[in-house]
Amino acid sequence: MTTSRAVAGTRRRADGGVDLDVDAIADLAAGKHPSDDHRLAEILAKARSLAGLDLSEAAALLEVRDPAAREHVWEAAREVKRAIYGPRMVLFAPLYASNECTNNCLYCAFRADNTELARRTLTMEEIARETRAIEDLGHKRILLVAGQTPKTDARYAADAVRTIYATRSERGEIRRVNVNMAPPPVDELRLLKEAGIGTYQCFQETYHPEQYRRLHPSGPKADYRWRLEVMDRAFAAGIDDVGMGVLLGLHDYRFDVLALLAHAEYLDRRYGVGPHTLSFPRIEPAQNAPAALDIPCPVSDDELMMIVAVLRLSCPYTGIIMSTRESPPLRRALAGLGVSQLSAGSRTYPGAYSDGRAHVEDREQFALGDTRPLDAVIRDLADNGHVPSFCTACYRLGRTGQEFMDKAKPGEIQHFCTPNAILTFQEYLEDYADDETRAAGLGVVEATLADVLPSLRPTVEKRVAQIRAGQRDLYF
Repeated sequence: MTTSRAVAGTRRRADGGVDLDVDAIADLAAGKHPSDDHRLAEILAKARSLAGLDLSEAAALLEVRDPAAREHVWEAAREVKRAIYGPRMVLFAPLYASNECTNNCLYCAFRADNTELARRTLTMEEIARETRAIEDLGHKRILLVAGQTPKTDARYAADAVRTIYATRSERGEIRRVNVNMAPPPVDELRLLKEAGIGTYQCFQETYHPEQYRRLHPSGPKADYRWRLEVMDRAFAAGIDDVGMGVLLGLHDYRFDVLALLAHAEYLDRRYGVGPHTLSFPRIEPAQNAPAALDIPCPVSDDELMMIVAVLRLSCPYTGIIMSTRESPPLRRALAGLGVSQLSAGSRTYPGAYSDGRAHVEDREQFALGDTRPLDAVIRDLADNGHVPSFCTACYRLGRTGQEFMDKAKPGEIQHFCTPNAILTFQEYLEDYADDETRAAGLGVVEATLADVLPSLRPTVEKRVAQIRAGQRDLYF
């Protein structure tokens, strides 16, 4: 988001915390300020300059209905995506450590009132087994996920992070663990920091206070403000790499997208660092979850495409994540439009990777839209000109938070990211890919080498040759 002026969606509390101006956001979301063709052209010109958009500009784009005008918005998003990220696409897998939960969220199969769910919390030995199964697929990045119970607190998560890092299969290792978990206090967030997490991720679900209360009738998650302020606590704990999101379908998507952007701008303005990633999964069917079976505010495919485009234009340097909730064709389209990170080969229940089953209704959090194995996803990406990336270099070299943004905004981060994507993809092709994927991938590697800075290209080519000769984990 641009920080040239205060955004109407937030107010400063006396204690310095975030305070969303719900009425101002609702006014923008109501479409009361339509834009003509000239205004639309001005907004898209600003977006193409990589300056980001303010809330009123983002709101104007969300109101575009004309098919031809939407195509203009989508094309601008594609241009910005190419300018910032090039062809690379970061891949990861979620590891569900527990489906036990004390909350009663009406859209989630893990809700406490779902007595038909087979509950399980993994031991550290079982987490190590899951990690090895994920490593054997070729993944290098894990998102640790767990329901909220006293036994799955930050200490459990920190132990799990250390276990994942310490676990190596015969074919590889996990190099970065991000964590998606319930919002803890500052001292517990420090435990996650000490364990070496990458990104701390927590979704507000919906930013609308009344709808939030209706959808979270009981459990600690019912505390709207405690969840809203967890990003402030993360920064206080020394975690400068955070991921935020909403669950589309809970409330009017225009409101939630604008509130998410307002929250992102608040972090950028207060801490000098906005969120590293934004997520916006759509509700999918889930066992005994009333709001997942009768979605309050359904979001269409075209609306989802518009959301991706607006987020990409508003926050050009922020990672945009798309989960396996969506179908392969839609994920393919969104990868070119603005998405920069994909989960792949995902499973949504504890023990799923070592179990080997993609779908077990009485254990999983929700139904998947893309059940393809990782290698099939990678081949699809390569066939469409993307460079699948397992890069973790920025985390491991300390290029996070302010340092990452200092390199990202002038475009310098591209000089690291493209070479690192090539190197990690070459590793995957050597160690995990089938023959068809390897053939497609090698063509992509050769084509992408031409895009590397001439001054770096000889070094990158040398390291590609070293990987082919058996060396691993080379990065810039």
